[in-house]
Amino acid sequence: MILLHGWPYDIHSYVDVAPILASSGYRVIVPYLRGYGSTTFLSKDTFRNGQQSVVAADIIALMDALKIQKATLGGFDWGARTAVIMAALWPERCKALVSVSGYLVTNLQAQLQPLPPAAELGWWYQFYFSTERGLRGYQQNTHDFNKLIWKIASPKWHFDDATFDRTAASFGNPDHVSIVIHNYRWRMSLAKGDPQYDSLEQKLSTSPVVTVPTITIASDFDGAASDGASYRNKFSGQYSHTVLKDIGHNVPQEAPEAFAKAIVDVDGYR
Repeated sequence: MILLHGWPYDIHSYVDVAPILASSGYRVIVPYLRGYGSTTFLSKDTFRNGQQSVVAADIIALMDALKIQKATLGGFDWGARTAVIMAALWPERCKALVSVSGYLVTNLQAQLQPLPPAAELGWWYQFYFSTERGLRGYQQNTHDFNKLIWKIASPKWHFDDATFDRTAASFGNPDHVSIVIHNYRWRMSLAKGDPQYDSLEQKLSTSPVVTVPTITIASDFDGAASDGASYRNKFSGQYSHTVLKDIGHNVPQEAPEAFAKAIVDVDGYR
């Protein structure tokens, strides 16, 4: 099992999920995404790239390094996007998939189209990060900024300071701000990606269908989209959808038993 975290979270989103799966005999790998925790770049000159395809390519490279041919993938937020991309572009490497919030692949052309005002409001930080003021604000207030996002995204999750601070340590990575800002600016077509990933992004622009067995999970965070109808046709293999009530965005940490069950269930699909 490879379990992938989102922003602004880290590997501790799976602190309770991983032991449940390990006790059932699974090998569980929970890597930091680039720009978090102990991740490092080999050269100071390497482009600090946060575009969607490169994060997925990182995990494929990790699998190659660990000699893992195929794994069941699970994720939320950036992690869900990454897992879906892996399943769509490298289905031979993905046995099955659990994706919180469904199909999150970014289509740059679609991103250029405005949403209704209420929907745009939910992306306030994306617009903030598009400015130099936002860059400086995130640099100077990373801890408090991300704690605010936790509270907004999971209003019924009453986490304590120790729980947040355990994860917040990973935001001290020297590349964290650069990766986060590039990711959101790239999504807005305000920053270029790396040309070596153009072919992958071209494939993703067609919204490729995921063919591997999949369970999607929605929560209160998903609002009107929680029924999954908007992305049901993006999954052509064996499929089911679960809605968790009174749970926010960080599903694996807020509802570890339900997330672990979904992983075990989808791994058993044939």
